[in-house]
Amino acid sequence: METMQPNRGPAAPPRPAAAAAQQAQVAASLAGAVDLGAIRARAEAAERAAATPPREGGSYVIDVTEATFQTEVIDRSFQTPVIVDLRADWSPPSQELSPVLERLAAEGGGAWILARVDIDSNPRLAQALQVQSVPVVKAVMQGALAAEFNGALPEPEIRTFLAAVVQAAGGNLPAGATGSAAEDADPGEDVDPRLDAAEIAVAGGDFAAAETAYAEILADEPDHPIAGLALEQIRLLRRAEAAGPTAIADADADPTSAVAALAAADVELAQGQVERAFDRLLAVITSTTGKDRDTAREGLVELFALVGDDDPLVIAARKKLTAALF
Repeated sequence: METMQPNRGPAAPPRPAAAAAQQAQVAASLAGAVDLGAIRARAEAAERAAATPPREGGSYVIDVTEATFQTEVIDRSFQTPVIVDLRADWSPPSQELSPVLERLAAEGGGAWILARVDIDSNPRLAQALQVQSVPVVKAVMQGALAAEFNGALPEPEIRTFLAAVVQAAGGNLPAGATGSAAEDADPGEDVDPRLDAAEIAVAGGDFAAAETAYAEILADEPDHPIAGLALEQIRLLRRAEAAGPTAIADADADPTSAVAALAAADVELAQGQVERAFDRLLAVITSTTGKDRDTAREGLVELFALVGDDDPLVIAARKKLTAALF
């Protein structure tokens, strides 16, 4: 499954840091077989990280397996961002990208750690992280996925990505490794420092603080190109947290309950299960009438806006909704 990304609009966000920090937030903040976003798991990982000594000089590139992923990636990410390079020896793009990442990790001087994962040797881990092609690079901060990219990007784009990740984690790359995300931005881009507090809160999993920060931006600038969508995504994550671990099972047990379906759909959408979330609400719409039907329809339309009107899954689900209503 291709994990859900925040709405593609605006097509060119006004700053690379904001784009990178938000890129995979909805998809991975709560999801994954390795529990990247589970609140309890993150709390336990934070405790282990506090008891783990920081990685010492020069050891900025590590090979990670299924057995060491929790310690070296999840737990370690509470101390410093971890960039996971999911790769394969038979892949020419992997052979091209990996040396660049290793060199940049050395230049970073510990501002981030590179974790290399051979998908052939670690198939369950590749499956849990939903790897469909290699190479894929995922940034993990505070126990949660924060951003990702696929393929062997040009080095300047990789440097911008890394600078944005480190900045979102509240740090900076050493002078000479790369400029800040703002420095790497095009001169015409409008850099908004108000986003920093929200991005750092998101990276740390403090969704309440992130919601407050984005809401304050919107209070001053209702048409802000990033804050509006980001606020809706954060609210989705908070609803998914509040729904609890039994939300999907509860909805399955009562398939005509719009309230239960909405809670389960929030969790599924936050986990990147976009089509499943849509189909759940469509099932309620087609099998109920009155208030339950209206509630499910309104909730589905809200989820459409989060995913993006141009997304193929939204287009397909809209056709199903039209058929169900008329």
